[in-house]
Amino acid sequence: MLSLPAYLDAGTGSMLLQVLAGGLAAAAVAGRLFWNRILTLLRIRKPQEEPAAPDAPASGGPGSPRDAA
Repeated sequence: MLSLPAYLDAGTGSMLLQVLAGGLAAAAVAGRLFWNRILTLLRIRKPQEEPAAPDAPASGGPGSPRDAA
């Protein structure tokens, strides 16, 4: 039978708890970011319309052809 050393440093438990807490926090953030997409995919919520981009100024802004004359 193979025998492996079983000594664990005193900080190992703390490190494992930090890794676990970090993983849970990352999963919570990812879930929060994608929650609306998940609800839309399951057809629980209607897709939101994206706001229209503001129109560019028609004329008279800096660098317009009227400034060249």
